[in-house]
Amino acid sequence: MTTVHQIIVKEKKMTTSKWFRVLGWRHIVALFSIAFALFPLVWMTSASFDQLGLVSAQKLIPDNIGLDNYRKIFNNPEAPYFMWYRNAVLISLANALLQMAIGAFASYALSRFRFKGRKTTLLTILVVQMFPQLLSVTALFLLLAEINESIPTLSFGSPLALIIIFAGGALGVNAWILKGFFDTIPTEIDESAKVDGASHAQIFFKIILPLALPALAVIVLLSFIGTMNEFVLTSVIMGVTGDPNDLTLAVGLQRFIDGQYDQQWGPFAAGALLAAIPVMLLFLFLQKYVVSGLTAGATKG
Repeated sequence: MTTVHQIIVKEKKMTTSKWFRVLGWRHIVALFSIAFALFPLVWMTSASFDQLGLVSAQKLIPDNIGLDNYRKIFNNPEAPYFMWYRNAVLISLANALLQMAIGAFASYALSRFRFKGRKTTLLTILVVQMFPQLLSVTALFLLLAEINESIPTLSFGSPLALIIIFAGGALGVNAWILKGFFDTIPTEIDESAKVDGASHAQIFFKIILPLALPALAVIVLLSFIGTMNEFVLTSVIMGVTGDPNDLTLAVGLQRFIDGQYDQQWGPFAAGALLAAIPVMLLFLFLQKYVVSGLTAGATKG
């Protein structure tokens, strides 16, 4: 009892300097990180409601608060914002699901099967990802120009062509992420299912995929965000036709500014702020899968 009492007394006598060394600096780092992460969002929100709409006159708390910037971007006939919004969401969603499917098939084969050239394939995928995607823009442009002569649907300005290019370009990263997750799933599960007469397809769809939902959710989320924010490749593929209705949100907002960053800063901030809504909704929908450990206790029983 005396020892416990002495420990309690010592804990109560922690000085301010000792508290700062042990715990206080962590609170400061956390507050700084939160402020650093939220500042761009707060600044864009402030700019979107600032009716002056000028970069030079931007303030954290604007003097003239209103919805003029949203009216400008909604009611501009030369800038079909809602068409851009729809194109960006549909292409991003389709690309995210396709990337998840391709990555899951490839990573399952690389994780569970042993075949000749497996290590070479993994090494090739890793080496290819070291090169920036910008290097492939010219090659993809020429390739699409040649394919357009045989398959008109895969032409410039076609969302299908853009989705196919995106799906193939992210195979390496997704395959490595999912393979690492599949490796953590015990192989005893597969062996038990094989003893019960399950095929590889049944094991993959009914056992492995449900256990891999956290990793699949991460792939979908990252793919969706990456496609929504993609500008260079999208402007090359979708911006050639000249039809503003074919553009995505990132390319359309850049065309809307047309080099007048100071004059069009307010409407641009309003459009960019609204573009974050689908990402936030998708994250809120997938967060329960991301944070849950669905493999816990999978081999019990």
